[in-house]
Order: sequence, then C-alpha cells, then structure tokens
Amino acid sequence: MDLQKIVSDLTAEKDRIVRAIEALLQSTSKRGPKKGVKRQRAAGRKGGITPEGRRRLSLAMKKRWAERRKKS
Repeated sequence: MDLQKIVSDLTAEKDRIVRAIEALLQSTSKRGPKKGVKRQRAAGRKGGITPEGRRRLSLAMKKRWAERRKKS
C-alpha cells in the first residue's frame, strides 16, 4: 500500500466517525422527557414491600443460605 492510499482510507474513516458522533448527539437531544417535566407515578402505588412480603423474602433467603451451607 502506498502512503496516499493509507491517508485516503484514514480520512474516509474519520469522516464516518464524525458523522456517527453527530448522529448520536442529535439523537440524544430527541430522547426522553423534556427538562423540567416530571413523570407521575401510577395512581395508588407507593412502592415498597409489605410486612408479609418481607417475611416471605426472609424465609426464602434463610432457606437458600441453609442449602448453601449444606453443600459446602
């Protein structure tokens, strides 16, 4: 390969990279809600875990760790 061919290939690759970066920068400005606009939660849902759910999770984890201790 001669030097001119290498420089030409590298210049073409640089142009492709620049176009890709510009496309990414433009697409990020079009995604997501606008600044200052807050999404509201679904009505009636506060999240968290109920005491019953916490108890079931605790029992499941205790069972899991007991099985692991048995294996080792």
